[in-house]
Amino acid sequence: MIETDILVIGGSAGGILTATTARRMYPDKKVVMVRKNKTVMVPCGIPYIFGTLYDTAKNRIPDEMVKNAGVELIIDEVISVDKDKKVAVLKSGEEIKWDKLVLATGSLPVIPKWLPGHDLENVFPIIKDEEYLANMLNKLQDIKDVVIIGGGFIGVEFAEQLSKAGKQVTLVEIANKILWQAFDDEIAAIAEQDLESNGVTLKLGEKVKAILGNGKVEAVELESGEKINAQAVILSMGVVPNTELAQQLGLDLTRKGAIVVDEYMRTSAPDIFAVGDCAVKRDCFTNRHVPILLASTAAMEARIAAANLYGIRLIRENRGTVSAFSTKIFNKTYGVAGIIERFAKEDGFDYIVGKAATMDRHPGSLPGASKVEVKLIFSRNSGVLIGGQIVGGDSVGEMINILSLAIQKGITANELSTMQVATHPLVTASPIAYPINAAALDALVKICNR
Repeated sequence: MIETDILVIGGSAGGILTATTARRMYPDKKVVMVRKNKTVMVPCGIPYIFGTLYDTAKNRIPDEMVKNAGVELIIDEVISVDKDKKVAVLKSGEEIKWDKLVLATGSLPVIPKWLPGHDLENVFPIIKDEEYLANMLNKLQDIKDVVIIGGGFIGVEFAEQLSKAGKQVTLVEIANKILWQAFDDEIAAIAEQDLESNGVTLKLGEKVKAILGNGKVEAVELESGEKINAQAVILSMGVVPNTELAQQLGLDLTRKGAIVVDEYMRTSAPDIFAVGDCAVKRDCFTNRHVPILLASTAAMEARIAAANLYGIRLIRENRGTVSAFSTKIFNKTYGVAGIIERFAKEDGFDYIVGKAATMDRHPGSLPGASKVEVKLIFSRNSGVLIGGQIVGGDSVGEMINILSLAIQKGITANELSTMQVATHPLVTASPIAYPINAAALDALVKICNR
């Protein structure tokens, strides 16, 4: 029997960071991490295997990070856990005795077993396994027509990458807009225009009735009766928490199957924690459960769990999940943090919107300059920032991180409008038109003149 102080089950972002942070926080403790897969894929990098990298090996998270931290890595599968005896049993038959347990079991793709043809050859759910993805890459090489079902981030990114790879791509989304859960309609419309102008066919407000074919995919039939030629179908219909072990342990779960945790990632059982996609996420404004399954969120949760395994050492301000996203579609970057206007309206927030548009270099005639559009949402009475959306060049990726921190800290329109920024002609917007300052000022004027 192997004995350890801390056992982490799962080896993607949440598991890796929990294990390595625990070693730093508790250098006298032994940490063991068990994962099923021989290698680990960068989850958000998976679409880019198919249009930029063309090699699964280039999308690996290296094991050196874990091993160099002094974490013992075991490639195996945990098939059962006894929470009273504190023993985990591996598929190989080996047993691990633990003192603290962290579940970082991640999520599983939604596979629509109700959909006729879901099991045909060349129907690909997105599975985070290198061998599977390498086989998928190989099969897609000689395929021309691809249908993607689902217009969230992964579906849109696959559409962009496969289009770059020379495929004829059709994306089918049941909602009337792509990325509708993350962005307001005017931002989503920009992404739609970019996809269509680069040859991607969008079928919005459409439901798939069946995947057709004789053993292998030949077409996709919509509820409208339209049939779309397809040699392959990619299922990008979301994911669900992987909580098989949590159910076996009798842990409290939400109605949708996520593990219930407190501010410190503690589950309903003593000495058992959960981080990442398998753990519940709560909106930072409404405290409702939200399906925000991101590696960046898992990383934050991992740091919290690891620091507090043996007592609460770092007090956490309970702000919940800020829902910060970013993506790049062809030449534009999109970022969002906090609540979007549509949901603010639905939830009854009294809010003010501030907007600004400028170039991200000064002067805008410099090479590489891009237009940046910012939309900020503030509480009308307090002036506190509750949400932000940005579209533009590569600088969007870091600007949205500024807004994420501002939301977490309750920064106001006045504070953002007077935020002191470092600017330079070659790397930022002008100091007299810095987009976050300008959008905050636009909102502040409305608040002061109401």
